[in-house]
Amino acid sequence: MNRGSGGFGGGGGFPALSPMVKKLMIANGVFWVLQLLMLGTGVPFTEIGSISVAGVFRGMIWQPFTYMWLHDVHGPMHLLFNMFALYMFGGSLEAVWGAKRFLRFYLICGVGAGFIIMAGNLLSGAHYVTTLGASGAIYGLLTAFSLTWPDRTIMLLFPPIPIKAIWFIPVLFVMQLAMGGGGNVSHVGHLGGVIVAAIVMRSEVKGYFGFSKLRYRWHRYRMRNRLKAVRRDEWERRKNQKDDDDPTYH
Repeated sequence: MNRGSGGFGGGGGFPALSPMVKKLMIANGVFWVLQLLMLGTGVPFTEIGSISVAGVFRGMIWQPFTYMWLHDVHGPMHLLFNMFALYMFGGSLEAVWGAKRFLRFYLICGVGAGFIIMAGNLLSGAHYVTTLGASGAIYGLLTAFSLTWPDRTIMLLFPPIPIKAIWFIPVLFVMQLAMGGGGNVSHVGHLGGVIVAAIVMRSEVKGYFGFSKLRYRWHRYRMRNRLKAVRRDEWERRKNQKDDDDPTYH
């Protein structure tokens, strides 16, 4: 079984192509071409590079580091979705962090997700299930984007609705579950990228989801509702007063 790490639904705007994002896209494209060239040659290039419990236990310890550079060879959509997400969200992070920190974060999320995939398959007994794709790293970037600019509006492609960035990851998971999950999508890989990114950016997670912040947002939400109620009551009072003063309503 060849389980891909899945793709991504959409974003808003079209940013410039930053240098490190461009290099990562080229590297993923080169590896995909190599996968295609190796088909039918008898060299199991994709198989030995994809990650599986059985493969790692047999000595292929490089798999948690190589699986993230490989994609489904039966069609380009797996690669294109991941590279589109990298292009849409990676450039903003690279501009803020710099190329070195951005690359380090991308690799940590991808490799970390690989080990989480291993743990998940080991616990579930799926020792021979293979996983490949950059989605662990991509979901790490999406998480970083959401934590860095939580109130930025993102326009989804499917469906075409705007949402705040902080809700982007939960919405993606809900959409995947609503669409049946997809038999070849590694949800553990996606979740692994999110978990690793949240650990690396734990200060941002605490800053947004800490008790004091949640209490402040709850207080602000209640105040807004009260203000809306006051405005609604005032509008009703003025409307009733107008009806009473207008002789045409008697």
